[in-house]
Amino acid sequence: MPIKIPNNLPAVHILEKENIFAMNEARAYSQDIRPLRILLLNLMPTKIITETQLLRLLGNSPLQVEFDFMYTATYEPKNTSQEHLVKFYETFSEVKGRNYDGMIITGAPVEQLPFEQVGYWQELCEIMDWSRSNVYSTFHICWGAQAALYYHYGIPKYHLPKKLFGVFEHTVNIKGKMLFRGFDDVFYAPHSRHTEVRREDVEKVKQLSILAESKEAGIYAITDKKHRHFFITGHSEYDPLTLKAEYERDVAQGLPINIPANYFPLDDPAQNPIVRWRSAANLLFSNWLNYFVYQDTPFDLDKLTAKDLNGLCGGGGI
Repeated sequence: MPIKIPNNLPAVHILEKENIFAMNEARAYSQDIRPLRILLLNLMPTKIITETQLLRLLGNSPLQVEFDFMYTATYEPKNTSQEHLVKFYETFSEVKGRNYDGMIITGAPVEQLPFEQVGYWQELCEIMDWSRSNVYSTFHICWGAQAALYYHYGIPKYHLPKKLFGVFEHTVNIKGKMLFRGFDDVFYAPHSRHTEVRREDVEKVKQLSILAESKEAGIYAITDKKHRHFFITGHSEYDPLTLKAEYERDVAQGLPINIPANYFPLDDPAQNPIVRWRSAANLLFSNWLNYFVYQDTPFDLDKLTAKDLNGLCGGGGI
């Protein structure tokens, strides 16, 4: 089944060229199917690129999925036109009266700041608290995962000696977990971050389980015991050339940056990168949609109550 996204969203034309079926609103309404309702809180500066990356992966599913897009009202994006935001995005005040089957909170380029110094931190805390009673399953990515682990469980982040940058091998810690159903014994995922969360802090929280990790990149995937919140520290949604673009940006700005690991053949930036993570990325998002959103969420979202989500997080904020 296709993804249902707003007419004229720029991502539609890109996805159509890739033979990913994106259904327009008019056709979707003609089908007697309740689509999954997913809310995307897009904290990335390049919002159109991030939209396309995530829609590409979530469209690779037999389920019909309907998206709403949200940005933070307390921070005005500098890299996305106001016209695009007005046309396709809403703020928290506009969506907080709704319920959703699932929600994605993206990463953001603010990881070197203390959480409380991020301009939209208080608004994000309000959104994360709201998600406990209005969203059945939430998928957090990179800094979004670190922020949620800190807010819900008090787990800190730590600065790395140098940027973790490249594509790394990972293994699944707990066999049989449905999020990683169909994964190979070793799978790959991109990372691009200056900070980390540490195993010893996660293991202190009895409500959490570490599902997958990497010898080089550390923890990759964490879930709460009810499988309603997922925390992914990498960027499986990245396009083939995303790391290349980040590398060239940092070089142009004179920033200290290593060639992304395990990415360019012979570590030669003049060559086309090798894509090692595409199949694992598609499985990751389709497994989340199928096993933790579609199969468990109530058919009538108006019946989604705090009781349904009881025990989702530890303290509901620090």
